[in-house]
Amino acid sequence: MKLTLGFSPCPNDTFIFDALVNGKIDTEGLAFEPVLEDVETLNKWALEGKLDVTKLSFPALFRSAQQYAILSAGSALGNGVGPLLISKEPVTPESVQQQSIAIPGRNTTANFLLSFAFPQATNREPVLFSEIENKVLNEEKDLGLIIHENRFTYAQRGLHKVRDLGEYWEQQTGLPVPLGCIAIKRNLEKDVQKKVDRLIRSSLEYAFAHYPQLPPYVEAHAQEMDKAVMRQHIDLYVNQYSLDLGTAGRAAIEKLYAVYCQQEGLAQSANSLFAD
Repeated sequence: MKLTLGFSPCPNDTFIFDALVNGKIDTEGLAFEPVLEDVETLNKWALEGKLDVTKLSFPALFRSAQQYAILSAGSALGNGVGPLLISKEPVTPESVQQQSIAIPGRNTTANFLLSFAFPQATNREPVLFSEIENKVLNEEKDLGLIIHENRFTYAQRGLHKVRDLGEYWEQQTGLPVPLGCIAIKRNLEKDVQKKVDRLIRSSLEYAFAHYPQLPPYVEAHAQEMDKAVMRQHIDLYVNQYSLDLGTAGRAAIEKLYAVYCQQEGLAQSANSLFAD
């Protein structure tokens, strides 16, 4: 049985899936066709039900929850991992609602967390995440909402942090920040869903067993990123929640879903968000 598997070329994702897609572990009779795209493209595809298994931002998962369910392995949650709101010159959080903001996509968890912290900040434009810093530096936008490796490099470019949106979420909820998950089609057999979950966990365990060695697969998709930044990326976004959501991880996702439904004026689904 062959399944399409969507994830981003970022080091945290390629680190997790390297062993699974490159024949380093027993895949128990399943074959995977990897589809590497930026997360906002994957988010949009989820609304069409395009892939069997896919990385998703949580708002995109919530919008496509009739078709997809969250697997326990492969997610990105944690403390101190949230997106950052940045500026070219120092600005106060109180002035944010008057500013124009470059965001990495309307369906991203980052954009949701921006709404959570600054609901009145509505002047937003989606921009490819790797171009956000340049939009701010070139004064095309007042502020930028950065994710991924930009978290480690923005200060080197003379940019300033306005607010850590993950930190704000943690302060308000007391829960880790849910950033992204691995979702699987609900119409696949339950034993297939469980097998995929088990294989993703095995793939990550393999990666952890060989870390800090970086697989060639990670380096090949990280473009010209410095190896130290690749490891920072992995250290921040791949953790115990990536192996298994556990009680705390599920509670954080359920809280995010409740706030999302409140923001959007939606009723929460009676069906579980999770595959198991």
